[in-house]
Amino acid sequence: MYTRPQKILIIDDDVELATLLIDYLTLEGFDAKSAQNGLDGLTMLAAEEFDLIVLDVMMPGMSGTETLTKIREKYKTPVLMLTARGDPVDRILGLELGADDYVPKPCTPRELVARMRAILRRTASGDNSNGPVQVGKLVVDLSQRRVTYDGQPVAFTGTELALIEMLARHAGEPVAKADIYPRVLGRPLGRYDRAIDVHISAIRHKLAEYAHDDILIESVRGVGYQLVARSAAH
Repeated sequence: MYTRPQKILIIDDDVELATLLIDYLTLEGFDAKSAQNGLDGLTMLAAEEFDLIVLDVMMPGMSGTETLTKIREKYKTPVLMLTARGDPVDRILGLELGADDYVPKPCTPRELVARMRAILRRTASGDNSNGPVQVGKLVVDLSQRRVTYDGQPVAFTGTELALIEMLARHAGEPVAKADIYPRVLGRPLGRYDRAIDVHISAIRHKLAEYAHDDILIESVRGVGYQLVARSAAH
């Protein structure tokens, strides 16, 4: 059965880099296109559907973070940020605004594709053989890419969805960060890497709007996190 190539949109003002990435991604079986600025990228998003966006932080005019904010107003498409600065502030800000992950520049095309594939694997629908998981009034259905609390849908990015699903399957038990990183981000836990912490913060904020203090994600010092339902056992 024919499966269409996964479509990638690269938004980066570095034309040489974008061309290199398109050539490499094409060889890897992707259908890749590029836009040289945020406005053009948003126009392309409005015209066709993409499976993943590679977005540079440092762009003239509309910055990568501004572009990401606009993307998240309308689209759930996974976003992988390219960060050029050594300062981790850009990376944290991107994650807080809804990016799924980041890759610091300079990076090899091989590393970028590995990160992309990790994101695409966890955001692909129908890849969860275990079925939905319920914790109290919280239901996480990875195959449908859907989370509800008391029947009300709660919007999560693909990475947040994979993370809360993992915590829900181990509700009431601490889940180590060293186990979370390979499963959710497709890479080992690195020193000073706060990506999961930022995603946890976003999940807590979203859950609080619906579940208040009924569903909590507790920090387990020196280990990681655990999800707890106060009203009912899962």
